[in-house]
Amino acid sequence: MWKIAVGFLIFAGVAVYMLSKGGNVDMSGNEHGSAAEHTPAAVAPASAPASTSK
Repeated sequence: MWKIAVGFLIFAGVAVYMLSKGGNVDMSGNEHGSAAEHTPAAVAPASAPASTSK
């Protein structure tokens, strides 16, 4: 069991070293465009009247 922990620590250390030497690493997520692009197009406006059928 201790061999797994040591192997993980070595692997994590190598991964952090490679990422730090890689240059510009951005781990902040997707930032492609504005927030308006991510809103659904088929959303009804809030002021839409309710349909009344008699």
